[in-house]
Amino acid sequence: MTATSDAPPRQLAPINPIQQLKAGHLPRRLVQLYVGLTLYGGSMGLMIQGNLGLDPWDVFHSGLTKHLGLSFGTIVIAVSFVVLLAWIPLRQWPGLGTISNAIVIGLVTDLTLATVDRPQQLWLRIVFMLAGVVVNALAGALYIGAQFGPGPRDGLMTGLVRRTGLSVRLVRTSIELTVLATGFLLGGSIGVGTVVYALSIGPLVHFLLPLFTVRLKTQPAG
Repeated sequence: MTATSDAPPRQLAPINPIQQLKAGHLPRRLVQLYVGLTLYGGSMGLMIQGNLGLDPWDVFHSGLTKHLGLSFGTIVIAVSFVVLLAWIPLRQWPGLGTISNAIVIGLVTDLTLATVDRPQQLWLRIVFMLAGVVVNALAGALYIGAQFGPGPRDGLMTGLVRRTGLSVRLVRTSIELTVLATGFLLGGSIGVGTVVYALSIGPLVHFLLPLFTVRLKTQPAG
């Protein structure tokens, strides 16, 4: 469950949680953050109900649901906070967006699963899957562009990049292959949707993120 591209726009500011709250445009950024997180949870629910495969982190989450007897959203929230523990040795501080990400997405995913039925027709399942991917990219661009800190999983990636000196591509690929393989072994849902997500999410977010990145007061114009 990650939405970053390999080359995030230069407009994204490397600021701490306090600076995030003081950087201006607060009402717009708060609305954008929570609309993005809500859409993200909804997009995950659509992909789950499409039943044609999930993104790597959600393959892992779905695998865990088969063994722990908890709802998908509860698993998402629990894993988010476990991942945040890995931030401690990486010396990263979570922002408002980080904590909100850990909670809101899981709640909205469960709400979506409770209100949207799984279709039987293949064409409708394909629509759910494709809509889930596109809305997921839009949602990621919205909440990342609000600049309240990365989500737990994205922050794990960026923290490891900073601490190890390895490339974003290598670290991200290693993390996602690990959770994908673990999720598959646990019985998680892998399918054509997994491939479509992997091939399209980077280009989609790369296109959408500059459109929704709010320029902060801490950043020079131009």
